[in-house]
Amino acid sequence: MYVTLKEVLTEADRLNMAIGAFNTHNLEMLPAIIQAAEQQHTPVIVQTSCGTANYVGHKNLVAVCQSMAKEYGVEVVLHLDHAKDFGEIRKAILAGYSSVMFDGSSLPFKENILGTQQVVKFAKEYGVSVEAELGTVGGTEDGIVVSQDQVFYTDPEDAVRFVAETGIDALAVAIGTNHGQYKSKTDISFDQLEKIRAAVSIPLVIHGGTGVKDDDVKRVIDLGIRKFNVGTELLVGWNKKARECYEASKENVSNRENVVPCLEVIRTTVERKIHLFKNLDD
Repeated sequence: MYVTLKEVLTEADRLNMAIGAFNTHNLEMLPAIIQAAEQQHTPVIVQTSCGTANYVGHKNLVAVCQSMAKEYGVEVVLHLDHAKDFGEIRKAILAGYSSVMFDGSSLPFKENILGTQQVVKFAKEYGVSVEAELGTVGGTEDGIVVSQDQVFYTDPEDAVRFVAETGIDALAVAIGTNHGQYKSKTDISFDQLEKIRAAVSIPLVIHGGTGVKDDDVKRVIDLGIRKFNVGTELLVGWNKKARECYEASKENVSNRENVVPCLEVIRTTVERKIHLFKNLDD
């Protein structure tokens, strides 16, 4: 079933788990992500940057997600990640995306509220869920670099006002994670997350999930994280396997022979992450 972010996060909250949100960087990755979710019997959030959406085609992405959700019996959300421009958000919603993120985290607080309100008002007319971000997550996302001196943790008091005035469905929080971090693991501020969770009751989101230690996953889920973003780990895994395959293959070998092993890397990675996000006791 093709569903909204709000629907799957409501169920995740009830079960005290997180839903994996996986960035597809091309059309080929998308089926592997959904197939992995089917194997794990869980909903899945397929994410695209604005760049990927424009490259592949918004309606192409919507059509594949809707078709595969029905074919595999999986709840699938198609989510536009880190959109800063209202025009890009409008384009995705009109094409059929079921969820969008407005990233006004680099704006002054009041401007972030105003921009988010505009997106929520438009999205709700189409039954689309909205995620927003408060505080700033460091690292690199879709070519945009946020240096450490620009990083600010989410303030719990600001979060209360932000959620109340915008009507968002999920809040991305800054607690020490970084976009694009894969060579090392981050030190999460659990104290800050606990304060945010005590202040607001909506589902919370971690960006930069690749850099989170496996041992920390359960702890952050228990503190209210309901959506876990993973992008860099998929991209790095794909590129490593692709380099290996292309270097070893002949020029006249079907491109399919080089891509299929990359898809297996994606499926394996997504399955492992989803299993972690289930937050099982064993």
